[in-house]
Amino acid sequence: MYLNKVILIGNLTRDPELKALPSGTKVCSFSIATNRNFKDKDGNRQEAVEFHNVVVFGRVAELVGQYLKKGSQAYVEGRLQTRSWEQNNEKKYRTEIVAETVQFGNRPGAGGNSGPTGSAPSGAKVTSPAPGESGEKIDYPAEEINPDDIPF
Repeated sequence: MYLNKVILIGNLTRDPELKALPSGTKVCSFSIATNRNFKDKDGNRQEAVEFHNVVVFGRVAELVGQYLKKGSQAYVEGRLQTRSWEQNNEKKYRTEIVAETVQFGNRPGAGGNSGPTGSAPSGAKVTSPAPGESGEKIDYPAEEINPDDIPF
């Protein structure tokens, strides 16, 4: 069994960049900072910051581009992916998180219920559809299922 799963909670370090692929699919990239606290060998409390590049596609990309800004808190769930390209005869690499779920955290500067501000509510969650899902309504059969027909 293999698993490639990333879960992050952090703050955006820059405004999201929303672009469109040649196919018309929206893609949004942004960066999240996370930190960890630890004690060094002398017992002093230290803090280390990590910066993570995140990319998201489709409708979720549009929502992220619309509602998240630098400093916004976000929960990101996705997978690691490394891209490579050649630039000036030198091979470049970039590892990023391809987000499948983004949940918006508290807005920066929002002190409790400050009323409507035209932005997404705190805790709003958006998820990319699974591969093959088109977002259309599924037509289920009209017949009822008899519990006695279930083999377990």
